[in-house]
Amino acid sequence: MKEKVRAHIIIEGLVQGVFFRASMAEVARTHKVCGWVKNNPDGTVEAIIEGPELSVKKVIEWSRVGPPTARVDRVDLKWEDYKDEFDDFIALTRWNSY
Repeated sequence: MKEKVRAHIIIEGLVQGVFFRASMAEVARTHKVCGWVKNNPDGTVEAIIEGPELSVKKVIEWSRVGPPTARVDRVDLKWEDYKDEFDDFIALTRWNSY
């Protein structure tokens, strides 16, 4: 099992306008992972999550449910090479992106 991993996820459903990004940032920081989360123009939420494998998996599991006001229909998960390129986990706005 790898020590540090990177996951790229896209969450579909009722996931915008329900505090998904802010909630995910809080959960990610609690689990001490880094990366970002943002809304996409197509109504999905996208995130890159890096850190210890178990912690990343916990954030991914949370994203399958989201905050109480969300309805998650699908989570598309892709594992990528760990890059160690973030110092924190941030919720991006439409005015900034990676």
